[in-house]
Amino acid sequence: MKSRFRSLAQILREALVGGGRDFTQGSLSRSVALLAIPMVLEMSMESLFGFADAMFVSRLGKNALAAVVLTESFLTILFGIAIGLSMSTTAMVARRIGEHDREGAAVAAAQALWIGVAVSTVTAAAGSMGARRLLTIMGASPEVIGGGAIYTAILLGSSVTIFLLFLLNAVFRGAGDASIALRALMISNALNLVLDPCLIFGLGPFPELGLAGAATATAIGRGTGVAFQLWVLFSGHGRIRLRRENLKPVWPVMASLLRVSATGILQVEVGMASWIGMVRIMSTFGSEALAGYGLAIRTVIVVILPAWGMSNAAATLVGQSLGAGKPDRAERAVYLTGFYNMCFLGLVGALFLLAADPILRVYDPDPAVIPYGVDCLRYLSYGYLFYAWGMVLTQAFNGAGDTVTPTLINVFCFWVCQIPMAYYLGLHTAMGPKGVYLSLTVTESLLAVVAMWMFRRGTWKTQKI
Repeated sequence: MKSRFRSLAQILREALVGGGRDFTQGSLSRSVALLAIPMVLEMSMESLFGFADAMFVSRLGKNALAAVVLTESFLTILFGIAIGLSMSTTAMVARRIGEHDREGAAVAAAQALWIGVAVSTVTAAAGSMGARRLLTIMGASPEVIGGGAIYTAILLGSSVTIFLLFLLNAVFRGAGDASIALRALMISNALNLVLDPCLIFGLGPFPELGLAGAATATAIGRGTGVAFQLWVLFSGHGRIRLRRENLKPVWPVMASLLRVSATGILQVEVGMASWIGMVRIMSTFGSEALAGYGLAIRTVIVVILPAWGMSNAAATLVGQSLGAGKPDRAERAVYLTGFYNMCFLGLVGALFLLAADPILRVYDPDPAVIPYGVDCLRYLSYGYLFYAWGMVLTQAFNGAGDTVTPTLINVFCFWVCQIPMAYYLGLHTAMGPKGVYLSLTVTESLLAVVAMWMFRRGTWKTQKI
């Protein structure tokens, strides 16, 4: 027993500190753990930015909080673009590392850097200059616009920090340096949590900036994280070292990244558009049903973070194994990670079936809201064993550089099946909201079945990037 605990402690330490392990050989189980642990924590760190802002800004009143919520809707679009760009970056860097071509990985990292700067320059200019118009389009009141436009302008104007934080962490994940990606976000969040109250309320020597202070703190936090990432890359403290000669544009590499990113971005936006569609359908059942659905989805997002971490680990292992000329190892890594993910989400599903009511009461919502949330959690839990495989298989395709296949699967499952099914079952049968929940379960399960069928065809093994 002691030796087992000692082994677990060693894995945890190596996962958080990093150990320069070659993930193209050795134990796959250990590789999954070493990659998944920091990736899970990394995702948790990213979610803290919005939580911290909302927590402190809520003391400034409802108009200030409304400005934060509306700005987050714009940031969601930027996150979708950044995630899409990150998919190709992780895939290409992982492939070069698997080929033991660290110079090629450095070139790929540099091209991703240029792409991030170029895209963020456009979004920053549009966001900072059009903040008031954007809030108006979203239906913000004059009071919200008057106090919140500066918050929106600062956050969108500093979007370079968002894109580079995502892209450079994608470089580290692809290289197998997931612990460095985690550290970058830990630094960012620590600084944001300290500066938020200081700049919002004017604590100590800091000026009282209100909403502008919240945005400034977030921008400084993210910017510091980017500075740390660049220091690691240029100092050679990770698997990849950037040199000045790597920074020149290499158009074929950049074109390849953009080609894969285009469908990666579409893949993310398809899912987001589907989510908006489901919210629109749920809104027809009244505020209680919509609130219950929102609480259930928020709970799911938080609880399944470890599942996303394992899925991201599968993407890195697939990319590096293909680069090393070991497609069989890549396939075994996906099946092993899928099994682990199924075990985890199976337990989550059982928890939701047995304790959905007390879990949702933690939010202290209106009693009329809880039954809708309970039904949603329970219906979703019926499909978790399938959902576990769908997550891993989708990321496996992305890790291989094949972003087209999961995009087509998403379009079919979400737009062709999910939205029409939810509309029909919810609005044209006696099921009501339960029909919407059932459509989620059925289509997420269908996604896993289709993804498994496409995965077993094996065309992803020959993907070039």
